[in-house]
Amino acid sequence: MMLRSLLLASSVSIAMTPAAAANPFAEPSSLPYQAPAFDRIQDSDYQPAIEDGIAASLAEVRRIADNKAAPTFDNTIVAMERQGQMLSRAQRAFGQVAQANTNPTLQATQKALAPKLAAYRDTIYLDATLWARVKALHDRRATLKLDGEQAMLLDTYYQQFVRAGARLSAADQASLRTLNLQLSTLEIGFRQKLLAATKAGALVVDSEAKLAGLNASGIATAAQDARDRGLAGKFVLPLQNTTDQPAMQSLTDRATREALFNQSWTRAEKGDDNDTRDTIAQIAMLRAKKAKLLGFPTWADYALTEQMAKTSTAAIAFLNGLDAPTAAGQARELAEIQAAAKAEGKAFDIAPWDWSLYAEKVRKAKYDLDEEETKPYLNIWNVLENGVFFAATELYGITFKRRTDIPTYHPDIRVYEVFEENGAPLGLVYFDYWKRDNKAGGAWMNAYVPQSKLFGTKPVISNTANFTKPAPGQPELVTFEDVRTMFHEFGHGLHGLLANGTYPSISGTSVARDFVEFPSQFNEHWALEPRVLANYARHYQTGAAMPQALVEKIKRAERFNQGFIFGELLAAAQLDMGWHSLGADAAKQDIDAFEAKTLAATGLDVAHIPPRYRTSYFSHVWGGGYAAGYYAYIWTDMLEENVYDWFKANGGMTRANGQRFRDRVLSRGHSEDYGEMFRNMTGHDPELAPLLRSRGLSK
Repeated sequence: MMLRSLLLASSVSIAMTPAAAANPFAEPSSLPYQAPAFDRIQDSDYQPAIEDGIAASLAEVRRIADNKAAPTFDNTIVAMERQGQMLSRAQRAFGQVAQANTNPTLQATQKALAPKLAAYRDTIYLDATLWARVKALHDRRATLKLDGEQAMLLDTYYQQFVRAGARLSAADQASLRTLNLQLSTLEIGFRQKLLAATKAGALVVDSEAKLAGLNASGIATAAQDARDRGLAGKFVLPLQNTTDQPAMQSLTDRATREALFNQSWTRAEKGDDNDTRDTIAQIAMLRAKKAKLLGFPTWADYALTEQMAKTSTAAIAFLNGLDAPTAAGQARELAEIQAAAKAEGKAFDIAPWDWSLYAEKVRKAKYDLDEEETKPYLNIWNVLENGVFFAATELYGITFKRRTDIPTYHPDIRVYEVFEENGAPLGLVYFDYWKRDNKAGGAWMNAYVPQSKLFGTKPVISNTANFTKPAPGQPELVTFEDVRTMFHEFGHGLHGLLANGTYPSISGTSVARDFVEFPSQFNEHWALEPRVLANYARHYQTGAAMPQALVEKIKRAERFNQGFIFGELLAAAQLDMGWHSLGADAAKQDIDAFEAKTLAATGLDVAHIPPRYRTSYFSHVWGGGYAAGYYAYIWTDMLEENVYDWFKANGGMTRANGQRFRDRVLSRGHSEDYGEMFRNMTGHDPELAPLLRSRGLSK
């Protein structure tokens, strides 16, 4: 498997110390599907497990590199896939818990391990003997009689070694090792600073009157958040990791809205220990230097070579082509929103902290849709079991059963076992939905155990989100935007659950950034599929179905505010690409000045619609692996809209169509070229028109 992701496994026996052998990661878990034994795992177990795993992996890799037999696919590439099992188990569990339920011990472990893991990767990828074996196989790949999946695996290893610096001189490799150590330390530092900054940035309000517009549940939750922080008698609005905050849609006190926006906008720019700007400036410079060392003009050029887009030129042209139609949509929306404020007798010009409130008013006026009217029909667990799961059953034939005997790292988590249509076991999936102060922002999917025919393992995956947890005694209701997130993340989950590959490195979600979001965004469509919606949109008290009139309001409002929604995403993507288009000779940047210049060049209305993430809290690109890759959300949106058009033209949500998508996309991982996979599904190359139509940005 690809070592960059530490998706490692082993069949080689390595002698362990008694302490190492006692570690819960020393052997595969005895739980169903080898699920992590969180009832046995202590915070103190992760560091020794990962350190021992590194040592064991390096010993195994040394044996592969020093093998006196001529290199073969089995004794080199397959052997690399098999090695490192303990490291894989520990790293996968630690990666999730350190992001979703961190504490000082886990943060200290992250800092201690970051340079060791960077050095570990370099030790393998810069090993001349191992590289010689991989290169020898790649040079004569046409004679090896490999099947398509094997050929892709060999090429994947070859490209990873090249991109890691295997062809560099010894001196340049030494420089690369230094850069990698520096970057790993800075990226961990960024994540920890941002987590602390986001927690500290919560808005503290001393009067319930300032929360006018929030419903009773929202006020109760704000009061509970304050009590949890030792601020009895006050109210706290925690920050989500986006610029726009959910409460701004409801708060009628303009001063409170502005204060909440400013807390969000400046969370990591306070000039204190949690200020991320200098860290970011250093990361940007070091990435540019690393790209140059590896033979690329910019980090974007380096990053895009392994993506579906293939070149930074293609990705930038794609984004630039969306700027003008998006800006036009923003202008139309601003005129409507400004008119709504004026109609209320407001004399102010719309500011970013006003947009969500008045957009909601326009939506209510145009479509008579009030989000608070929908929430009673959206109990989170009913949405999951009778919506998300129901859609998966209809399309792919799989079924779900809750397990209460599988240990988890937090009591909020629910676990379900998944079965094939014929009743055969398929895997496990965990759901960790509620926001916590010690949880990183956003939503994500990860795999504790990847699917692999090589090891006979079935997938164990997790979906994580940051929905607002109701106060004790309040119903567990979510917004329709949360429902979309649930379908989105389970789209990733399906990509992992329905994987059918032999080799873990190219199985499931081990695909390019600008392909991995394709299945997840495609899965969002089923949230509004009539028979799916009818199955889950039930009143939490009476069980009554959501009235059809309300359903129609939701559907009519689908294209509303797309200039804002699409625009903030596009601005963030352009900001990411701007940072990573800097050359190695560029001076250290003033973060705020560079951000303003880059955004101004897009022609988007960033004065009213700021980017979804500002540079200083753009966790995707500075600490989340999406550097020069945030465009992937829009690129994959294009892919999935093309596929959804295919579904509509071929009978819609049918079991046969679901099976086709499963067979030709979800099960394939990176076993073939992405373009070929897409054409096999749709019969044509990706087209931009379906994306613009779906967003109401063209006819």
